[in-house]
Amino acid sequence: MTTPPSRVSMTDFSDGPAQKGKQSTLGVRTADVAALRADGSIVIGQRKVPTLPLFDAVFSAFARGTPFLTDTGMVAVEDLQPGDRVVTADGHAERVTWIGSASFASQDAQDRTILTRLMADSFGVNRPDSFLSLGPAARLLQTPAHLRADLGEKRVMTPASIFVDGVNVIEVTPPTPVQMFHLRKERNAAMDAGGKEFGNYHPRPKTMRMLSHTLRSVFLSIFPHLSHISEFGPMTYDRAPDENDLTAA
Repeated sequence: MTTPPSRVSMTDFSDGPAQKGKQSTLGVRTADVAALRADGSIVIGQRKVPTLPLFDAVFSAFARGTPFLTDTGMVAVEDLQPGDRVVTADGHAERVTWIGSASFASQDAQDRTILTRLMADSFGVNRPDSFLSLGPAARLLQTPAHLRADLGEKRVMTPASIFVDGVNVIEVTPPTPVQMFHLRKERNAAMDAGGKEFGNYHPRPKTMRMLSHTLRSVFLSIFPHLSHISEFGPMTYDRAPDENDLTAA
């Protein structure tokens, strides 16, 4: 049974004492991380992170069981390891450099997570080749219909939830806690999951500037193979806007 996120004072993640009457509580989630360092060593550990949208987006992209195409065949996301090579949208196989996962307890009203389920063939034959359950941070390399007139043939990274139509793409609220994952590769190219292209994790620089010094330090500690936010590198694809833009993953 998964333990719901604990509650702590907001001052635990602030740069100084809260103003009188302003103190609030903030959930804390335990996350597992594994990263590939430049020297080839792998670091594995756990992190305590606040249940803020920016931090939730670091982990909430792919539900357990999501299959990724690697240079050795399909591998479920929970079985991937740093150093494994996943196939990108342009046909290259690139090393996974970071994997993060956390449990989201849907029975907790303050932690309820709605998944987006893509049915098989939702975007064409074998796209995807079986149903996929995706979290709020999952982005597809697919231009939504309402932007096609402006973007033409250009493809952008779009939140999976935007494609919900109640038939081919539906919302699912799991009755039990669900473990979700996100990952990064050497480049920010799209990767093949179940026959559909998805983005790997990449934060928006503007969100980092909005964080306190303490929260920036907590955020960077999630990525033990990086020493500075600039090491995430440039984004390969533009992103379609969404109503919760600051959590963009």
